Amino acid sequence: MQLSLNPMKISLLAFIFALATTTFAQSNSKYVNVFIGTEGTGHTFPGPSMPFGMVQPGPDNREQGWDYTSGYQYRDSILLGFSQTRFSGTGISEMGDILLMPFDDNPDENLKNRYFKDSEKASVGYYSLIKKDNIKVELSCSERVAFHRYTFPGKTARLLLNFQHGLQFLTDSLVLDSEINIEDTQTISGYCHTKNWVERRYYFVLKFDHPFSGAEKLPLGRKENAPKYLLHFQPDQSGVIQVKIALSTVSVNGAKLNLETEIPDWNFERVRQNAEKAWDNYLGRIDIEAEARQNEIFYTSLYHFFLQPSNIADVDGKYRGADNKISQSTNKEYYSTLSIWDIYRGAFPLLQILAPERIDGIINSMLLHHKAAGFLPIWTAWGQDNYCMIGNHSIPMILSAYTNGFTGFNATEGLKAMIETSTVSHFNSDWELYNKFGYYPLDRLDNEAVSRTLESGYDDWAVSEMALKLGEKETAGLFSKRANYYKNLFDKETGLFRGKDTKGNWRNPFDPLSATSPMNNPGDYTEANAWQYFWTPAQFDIAGVSALLGGKEAFTQKLNQFFTLESKNPNKFLGQEAMIGQYAHGNEPSHHILYLYAYSNEPKTGQKYIHQVINEFHRNTPDGMIGNDDCGQMSAWYILSSLGFYPVNPASGEFVYGAPQVKKATLHLSNGNSFSMEAVNISAENIYTEKAILNGKPLLNPFITYKEIMSGGNLTFEMINK
Repeated sequence: MQLSLNPMKISLLAFIFALATTTFAQSNSKYVNVFIGTEGTGHTFPGPSMPFGMVQPGPDNREQGWDYTSGYQYRDSILLGFSQTRFSGTGISEMGDILLMPFDDNPDENLKNRYFKDSEKASVGYYSLIKKDNIKVELSCSERVAFHRYTFPGKTARLLLNFQHGLQFLTDSLVLDSEINIEDTQTISGYCHTKNWVERRYYFVLKFDHPFSGAEKLPLGRKENAPKYLLHFQPDQSGVIQVKIALSTVSVNGAKLNLETEIPDWNFERVRQNAEKAWDNYLGRIDIEAEARQNEIFYTSLYHFFLQPSNIADVDGKYRGADNKISQSTNKEYYSTLSIWDIYRGAFPLLQILAPERIDGIINSMLLHHKAAGFLPIWTAWGQDNYCMIGNHSIPMILSAYTNGFTGFNATEGLKAMIETSTVSHFNSDWELYNKFGYYPLDRLDNEAVSRTLESGYDDWAVSEMALKLGEKETAGLFSKRANYYKNLFDKETGLFRGKDTKGNWRNPFDPLSATSPMNNPGDYTEANAWQYFWTPAQFDIAGVSALLGGKEAFTQKLNQFFTLESKNPNKFLGQEAMIGQYAHGNEPSHHILYLYAYSNEPKTGQKYIHQVINEFHRNTPDGMIGNDDCGQMSAWYILSSLGFYPVNPASGEFVYGAPQVKKATLHLSNGNSFSMEAVNISAENIYTEKAILNGKPLLNPFITYKEIMSGGNLTFEMINK
């Protein structure tokens, strides 16, 4: 079956899908525990957000520190206030725009910054707590507008409004300039120009349901360039003061249009209910049969997965692009919060199954970024590139979408962008150096030289495949040759990919077990060690990697050694978490390795480890996510592995099967089909797949394809205990 998903069909499919899910889907939002991942290194947040939404209002415990990249840690009960934007599961801080903190005239100043931990409540689209001065705070939102409701216990009400605040990374200034306008006693608008992980502008309007009786401007601190105000209110008998905060990348007028369009009235409960309905739509796209603990982890993972990327276009489709110019998007979509190094692996292939109506918009956003910046995005925040991580993995994402039948973007333009990104040097991509030596030499590139070579090889393979599909044979041949550069770094003595200088000398001394990154260079690997990066080329060239080792038996032995070789000084800041031997589930370079066993002599050994990871490293507790969620990639791994398959090569359209972790699952697909998975005889002991059967026929290959899933049908796993 050839899928053709043009924009008109997508709109119709989205309408049909929304109608179907509204009519038939059960409410899976009841299983979501938004506190999973908020303690430790998960770096998620409990505040409300819409699927793919622009705003994420929530509590900030601190504004700096690696544990507080989302502004929040579950163990904390000190409160700075409530800001309007943040990222889910990242390792670096950004956003945290416009901090609000309600308090009264209680003489005990310590009470205003603390809250009763047992009062904290949260569900999809809603968050609340009671501060120790007995003020109740409730938060909800639409896609572009945050909605706060405060209930004061007495006759006085004050609100700290802090425009200098932000979740900071390696900066002590943050705001470069700002302009704040008090339009009237119920309206404040303006912009802030900040420089943190990215340099960006956000525009806003705040609207209060009660007039403030005074606005006291507080003194600026050192290096502060945005004001802080203390607003005074006189609440009525209800004690309720409400405020809406709308944001825009474009202008104050854009923020006002977002506000008037999405939340024109003051009905907090309606906003909360609308958010829950939106989440039920998305969470209802998979139904599973599982025990309570699994339900909670699975649907929370699905919730975290759908939080991003964020559509940062205004309701009229205007957005501010990578060139800082205002443009008009098609279909009112422009996606950012693209943690591409992470999500290209599992999250983006899963998104094509569960939210295909978003895919063309994401790809078109990448192509618009290319037009503005000259290369495809690497990691975008608020429309700007922070150049974080390595490789140019927008490239395999474009190939993945085209391979799977998406046609709502210009494929020729896509290939042109892929080629230019791979030939015109830019940040972290020195193509003259790469092509001259056939690898990145460590004496010319003092950090991550091996990892950059290996990951560029995967991108080169993707360019070659896209060129082949579009009939560009000469280009395909050129990039196919480049895709094999990884072999130039294979050291036969150690059996690993090892740093090499311009004269062909290996890095010496060489410690294959120590993880390196830009945080502790010199080192040749990205948040990983030589063992963990050995398996990167196997994403696209299992045969080539196996041949380097000497065949399938040696490939199997290498996997077994990898999963049993004792860890050395694991470092959570480098993703060395949730370790099985050298397998580090806490970081993305390891995520596909379990599924390489499907191509070995011992596929069931891989299934044993999948079961171990699911049951030991994912829990329904605040600290139940080991490793950053990284904008949904960790969650996507859990979802896919629970269903029984995962994409080793995420651009191939193939999902390698392992061993399912739930009894049954039904995917309600946007084209009207349904795809079900059933694990026959699954139990605590029966964790191995004896046979996989698709629509009554045994699978001859160790994978199923995207097109087979989207065509609907039934995948049956026969489970055994040995």
